Amino acid sequence: MAKIRQGPSALEIVRTRSLASLVGQELEAMILDGRLPAGERLNEQQLALRLGVSRGPVREAVRGLERSGLVVSVRNQGSYVRSISAAEALEIYDLRAALTGFACARLAGAATAAQLRELEALVQRMEAAREADAAPAYYAANLEFHAALLTHGGGPRGLRIYEDLGNELHLFRRRALVEPENMRESNAEHAAILAAIAAGDAEVARAAGEAHIAGGKRRFQATDASQPAARPPVRPAGPRRTGAGRREGAG
Repeated sequence: MAKIRQGPSALEIVRTRSLASLVGQELEAMILDGRLPAGERLNEQQLALRLGVSRGPVREAVRGLERSGLVVSVRNQGSYVRSISAAEALEIYDLRAALTGFACARLAGAATAAQLRELEALVQRMEAAREADAAPAYYAANLEFHAALLTHGGGPRGLRIYEDLGNELHLFRRRALVEPENMRESNAEHAAILAAIAAGDAEVARAAGEAHIAGGKRRFQATDASQPAARPPVRPAGPRRTGAGRREGAG
């Protein structure tokens, strides 16, 4: 009598999904810090060996990153770390400006004392990072500040849309914030946003939020002109070039 092959148990499915979430977090970190650069093909087997897991969680994690905009799949060729053109980046900045302004306006006058303390603490953290010339620490606090704005002022849907847009811009934004003067300008804009929200002035808060993202767009444009273009996501057949010697974006 033939043995009936049983599918994965409920516990195995939960374990795989939980592991896929952890793998997804690690792959996202590898993309954002440049270990997996724009245009890099994601080899599931190699990544599984690198992370010490099976291919299943890696496959699920890659699908999740595709949904968040960090990865693109090309039929019959595989999945690649997404490359964003300068034109696409500028359009995303404009969309983020509208969302940020909306969130700041809604938060003005409605922010609780705890929310204001949270935003103020993040501004102070960024100032300390700026003074220490610690761009990675500044960038991490910067992400928290914007997430707080959208969480408290934009609601769950606004935050989700903002995060999807932000994921596509992470490498560009990190590069634009590496210069000390850019960190100084950026955090002055954060302080202006906080002041307007604390004062309860919705229109000034909206304008400050939009101006901040416009400032980020300007800083990106200033740095982008001097940087080499990212590699395209689809490579022709033939020997692969390695990433050796490629400057890793830091701002």
